[in-house]
Amino acid sequence: MVTCVYIASSSGSLAIKKKQQDVLGFLEANKIGFEEEDIAVNEENRKWMRENVPENSQPATGYPLPPQVFTETQYRGDYEDFFEARENSAVYSFLGLTGPPGSKETEAQTKQHEA
Repeated sequence: MVTCVYIASSSGSLAIKKKQQDVLGFLEANKIGFEEEDIAVNEENRKWMRENVPENSQPATGYPLPPQVFTETQYRGDYEDFFEARENSAVYSFLGLTGPPGSKETEAQTKQHEA
């Protein structure tokens, strides 16, 4: 399964740039494979992202802003969802992946299944 992170390479918003770097940097540091899909240079990416963020995750006004995370075509969440998963040591679950052996998340999942 491929994790896709929808970003905007030419965003004028410093907050969006920081959030994108936070997500991408975490994935790189943890050697989690992903693809960047740039909505700033590819209209098809922008259209696809906007159409595939579920209605209950859409902002009250305007369009969903990057970064948006998908696994294949399944929506995983935005930056706030990613951040919460990271804070709870649940990024692999958030991404629909199995954590590496020995990780906190894998150990927690193992304990859960044993209970």
